[in-house]
Amino acid sequence: MTFWIDTHCHLDAAEFSSDVVAVRARAAAGQVAHCVLPAVGVGNFEAVRRLAHQFSDSYALGIHPLCVHQAQDADLQVLDAELALRKSDPRLVAVGEIGLDFFVPALTQSPLRERQAHFYREQLKLARKHGLPVILHVRRSADQLLKQLRELAPEGGWRGIAHAFNGSEQQAMEFIKLGFKLGFGGAVTFEPALQLKRLAAELPLEVLVMETDSPDIPPQWLYATAAQRAAGQAQGRNEPGELPRIAQLVAGLRGLPIEALAAATTANALQALPRLGALVSC
Repeated sequence: MTFWIDTHCHLDAAEFSSDVVAVRARAAAGQVAHCVLPAVGVGNFEAVRRLAHQFSDSYALGIHPLCVHQAQDADLQVLDAELALRKSDPRLVAVGEIGLDFFVPALTQSPLRERQAHFYREQLKLARKHGLPVILHVRRSADQLLKQLRELAPEGGWRGIAHAFNGSEQQAMEFIKLGFKLGFGGAVTFEPALQLKRLAAELPLEVLVMETDSPDIPPQWLYATAAQRAAGQAQGRNEPGELPRIAQLVAGLRGLPIEALAAATTANALQALPRLGALVSC
């Protein structure tokens, strides 16, 4: 039987507040058997935990780089305490979503750049302390992320996912060397995304995982340009139920049967996030 793991899905987002049950049901009907729900700040720790238990999914706890300007230094202590409190919860599978974002111009300037780096390093230390993988936000920041991963590597090495990977082949190989899988989602569906399509086609099959990042990063068939939105065309909402169609495109790029891609990416997700093994039946 073909089924999928959406390794990155924000079911707690406001866009899903009115119909999250229906959204998850549509995904299940499309054979998305499991979703990993990363937090973005202390304010939604409880929301992702509750939804993961409600839908028999899993969750990660962390502070997103786009949220660090609103976070307090004490939030790192809250995260530490929550990771300790939930240590025995099998649905807690990682620290995330954490990382660096140097795409948003304001965040590349001091002191926010330094604040991002501080939160990233401290959360890597917490992942190491609690023995958990990490789910990384990588946006024009791969080299800086890699540097800190090398410096803070735990004794047994890292596990985790470089979410929505969109770097170079060389950067991809460096993440892989450090123990990471690479997440592919809606961005690979866009016609101009030639480099990303090439990576999806040529990287070793054993490093790929599938994701939607819903409601963000809609695939091309849901996307409306700024001009189209100004003309009244609505942007389609990305959902975890879009994952099989995204995966179909990736399978086509690789010349693989869809069943083979499903089996491989599921196995890869279980390697990246070992606690999933007790939650997902292959």
